[in-house]
Amino acid sequence: MLWIVLAVVLLLILAVAWVGVRGALAKGHLERAVADVDTLRSQLSGGDTSGAQGTAAKLEDEASAARSLTSDPIWATSEYVPFFGTNLRAVRQIAGIVDDVSSGAVAPVSGVVGELGSDSFAPKDGKVDLEPLKRAQAPVQQAATAVSKASKDAGAIDVSGTLSPVTSAVNQLRNALHSVEGQVDVANRVVQLAPAMLGADGDRRYLLLFQNNAELRAGGGIPGAVALLNVQDGGISLQEQRSGQSFGPYPEPVLPLDDATDGLYGDITARYMQDVTLTPRFDVSAELAREMWKRETGTQVDGVLAMDPVTLGYLLQATGPVSLPTGDTLTSDNAVRLLLNEAYARYPDPDVQDAFFASAASSVFQKVSSGGFGTKRFVAALTKASGEGRLRLWSADEGEERLIAGTSLAGELPTVSPETRQFGVYLNDGTGSKMDYYLEKTVSVGSSVCRQDGLPTSAVEVTITNTAPADAATSLPKYVTGGGSFGTEPGKIKTLIAIYAPKDAIFLGASQDGKAVGVQTAIDDGHPVAQLRTVLAPGESATFRVAFLGEAKNAHAGTEVVSTPGVEQTKTLPLRFDCTKPIPAG
Repeated sequence: MLWIVLAVVLLLILAVAWVGVRGALAKGHLERAVADVDTLRSQLSGGDTSGAQGTAAKLEDEASAARSLTSDPIWATSEYVPFFGTNLRAVRQIAGIVDDVSSGAVAPVSGVVGELGSDSFAPKDGKVDLEPLKRAQAPVQQAATAVSKASKDAGAIDVSGTLSPVTSAVNQLRNALHSVEGQVDVANRVVQLAPAMLGADGDRRYLLLFQNNAELRAGGGIPGAVALLNVQDGGISLQEQRSGQSFGPYPEPVLPLDDATDGLYGDITARYMQDVTLTPRFDVSAELAREMWKRETGTQVDGVLAMDPVTLGYLLQATGPVSLPTGDTLTSDNAVRLLLNEAYARYPDPDVQDAFFASAASSVFQKVSSGGFGTKRFVAALTKASGEGRLRLWSADEGEERLIAGTSLAGELPTVSPETRQFGVYLNDGTGSKMDYYLEKTVSVGSSVCRQDGLPTSAVEVTITNTAPADAATSLPKYVTGGGSFGTEPGKIKTLIAIYAPKDAIFLGASQDGKAVGVQTAIDDGHPVAQLRTVLAPGESATFRVAFLGEAKNAHAGTEVVSTPGVEQTKTLPLRFDCTKPIPAG
């Protein structure tokens, strides 16, 4: 009996030693794998695709070794030992997930990463080579699927009884996968969309809305100019250009409007091209613009793209200055000032203004099509513009539109998740002028659980200021001030502010400068909306606060806000929240 006991003890000691040694080796491999991931990110962001391929191979070896060391029968048996087994199981799962990502995501993408350097997206002879993108579609889709599964698997690891170092490792893995999952998802959408949308399967036609932020619309700015883009096998040509004011007014809406859009923004949304972006829902704006273009030209476009002069300024940082037919030089420093302010003083005739804007857009477009600039900076400019809501895209193809949905290009209403509750602040000009060049906006949002039932109370605060010169009524051109033609005194700015909450929230109330104020309320596609209005003279400002009650299941989610992009980027601040006074009522 003694020999049996000794034998069992010896086996246990050997098992512990075996697991301990293999655990230490696995830890080393995992640490090196993490280092390889950091190196890989740096190489990819720096355009070192050759180095990235080598690092990907090393990562695959390290991850495979860690998985092998934690998958033998002795390790599996040890997972049932009280206390220690929970930790061993978590370590095995970590190693398996890292290996799954390495073999299922990194490995397939590393095979095509050499073709997907930033230079591969640069136009050559006026065309983008679509073949590398087409070859990357299957590997990138496989990677997106693998990372998504890995993220779910990491979320399922039981850390209720694990030691602090193991718990920390699991949390680090979850955070890393959550971040990577979003990046890979965007990359997959781009790779799946780009070839077809750039004409790989046949010619495409897109309508370009050039939005003017000096006269705000919820979706960005008034579509002052529109143009037809023709796309063929990676080549894009700018064709017919027209003024936005040449479309409408139509006697009836060109397409039916739902009650919320009609009630909040009026049927003019569907009767004037310049008003299609009164709604923040870009899919609605795009379909209306598409129908108007068809009525006037007989051409049915395949999609709609919107951008503003601030985006042009970002692009000029990549392309360098552009010479205009007028003799002006358009640069990243003067694009916004020249296009949204100085042009009105220089060219008082609206038709001449339209011609100037059209020539500027055409000149920048020709520079982009010719290539010969820093593609990495160009992509960064597009990414920045889309993140600020300045670049929008809609496709008439339902499959493509599903891939666009959920991205910053889609122009959708605020979303809600267990992690984030999103609010929207959308501004529409009511002056009938270009005075929004002088409008500044600061937005704050905050939330707290103030009720015993666990429902969160959230407040959105918006401050807008008229920064125009004191003598704006006489010193600024009539076309900029509006001249009082639409009921607002010259120099003043009339603004309508629509504040959107996540779906199923409940509107609680609103205030202006600390005093209760009446608002127009509505439900737009399930989102509660509070719309307010104000008229500000030069130097004046107004602060609005609107409060909503949310759902208990999202009580601990963070809050963020999306907003109409103006001439200047919106200042976003945290809101100091007081449960006793979520809505000041003076």
